[in-house]
Amino acid sequence: MKARLLKRVRQVYSDVINSIAFYPAIIALCFLVLSYVLLYIDFSPLGKAIKSRLDFISLRDASTARTIAATIAAGILSLTVFSFSMVMILLNQAASNMSNRVLDSMIGNRFQQWVLGFYIGTIVYALFLLSTIRDIDTGIMVPALSVYLLILLTILDIFLFIYFLHYVTQSVKYETIIRRIYQKTKYELGRQCQEKGSVLVAPGPSGKVYTVKATESGYFQGFSKQGVVQLCKDRNWLLRFSHATGTFVLQGTSVAEIETLKGLTDEQQEQLHALIDFHDGEPIEKSSFYGFKQLTEVALKALSPGINDPGTAVLSLHALAELLSYRLSHFPVVSFQDSEGVVRVITREHSFQDIFEQTMLPIWDYGHDDRTLRVALQQVLQQLQRQSISPKDTATIRQMLQKVDTAIADNVP
Repeated sequence: MKARLLKRVRQVYSDVINSIAFYPAIIALCFLVLSYVLLYIDFSPLGKAIKSRLDFISLRDASTARTIAATIAAGILSLTVFSFSMVMILLNQAASNMSNRVLDSMIGNRFQQWVLGFYIGTIVYALFLLSTIRDIDTGIMVPALSVYLLILLTILDIFLFIYFLHYVTQSVKYETIIRRIYQKTKYELGRQCQEKGSVLVAPGPSGKVYTVKATESGYFQGFSKQGVVQLCKDRNWLLRFSHATGTFVLQGTSVAEIETLKGLTDEQQEQLHALIDFHDGEPIEKSSFYGFKQLTEVALKALSPGINDPGTAVLSLHALAELLSYRLSHFPVVSFQDSEGVVRVITREHSFQDIFEQTMLPIWDYGHDDRTLRVALQQVLQQLQRQSISPKDTATIRQMLQKVDTAIADNVP
C-alpha cells in the first residue's frame, strides 16, 4: 500500500509540474504576496510619510483609486481572454496540419505560461487591492503606492501583449515547431547517450532468474533510476528491463527480469512496480525516441493528399538526419551502477537500426513518388553513410540509399 501511494504521489507530482497551470499559479501567488507587502508599506508610517511629502504620488480620492483598480482588472481580463483564444486557434491549426503530438511541446512552452501567469497575477493584484480601498477623508490612507505600481504593471502587460502577438505568430510556423522538437530531442539524446563507443556492461549478481510481469497495460515510460538502483542494491539484484521506453506492454507480460541468489516475494515486486512508470503520452523528456516519432508524423502528415506540403516534410527529414547523425557516434547508457560500482540495472534502448527503420522507412513508403523528397532523402543518406563508423549502421543506410537511387534513376527521362 505504501509503495502504491508513493507511486501515485510521484505521478501526481509529475502531472502538476508539467501542467500548463503550474507556473501561472505560482506567479499569481507571488503577485498576491506582492500586493499584501505593498499594502503593508502603504499603511505603514514609512508609506504615510512618503505620500505626505510627495504629493504627486498621493491619491486624495478613494473612488479614483477604486475606479483605476476596477478598470485595470476588467481590461487585463479581456486581454487574457483574447490572447489565449488566439493561441487555441493557432494550436488547432497546427494540430490539423501537422500532428496532435506536437501540441504537448507547444502547450508546454514556458514563455506562454509566464505571460499567462503575469496577466493573472495582475488581475489578482488588482482585485486584492480593490477590496482594501475605503472611503476616507485623508489622502495618506489611500493605497496610492499600490495603485501606481498597478499602473506600472498594466503598462508592462501592454508591452508584453505586443511582444506576445509577435512571438505566437512566429512560434506556430512549421519550421519553428520542427526546430523546437529537434532541440528538445537533441538535448535528451545528449543526456541519455555517451560520446565514445557503446557502454560495456560489467557482470553483476548471478543466481536464479525471476520474471517481473506488468500489473497493468500501458506504455512503459521508464523508471526512477535512483530508487530502482537503491532497491537492487538493498536486495542484491541485477535487474534487466525487457522493453525500451515507449513500448506498449500488455498486462501479465514480462516487463523485467531479476537475477538474485534469494527468492522474490510479492512485497518486493510491489516495491519495484511502484518505481516503474506506465502511462499514456509521448513526452520527449521521458525518451528521445518520442522526438523521432513526432518528426516522422509531421513529415507523414505533410505528405498526405489533404496537406500536400513536401517542403515541410523535407524540413522534418533534415531534422531527423541531424539527430541520426548525432546518434551514429553517441551511444545510450544501458547500465546503472550503485555507489560501490556494481552494475544493478540494465536497460534496453532503441538501436540506430531501430530508429532509422521506424523513421526513414515510413517517410519513404509514403513519399517515394515525390521528386523533392527523393532528392532530399538521397542527399542526407549519402552524408549519413559517410559518417557511419559501424558496419551494421552502414549496411542499413546503404540498403535504403540503393532504393532511393533506383527510384531516381527509373524516373529520369
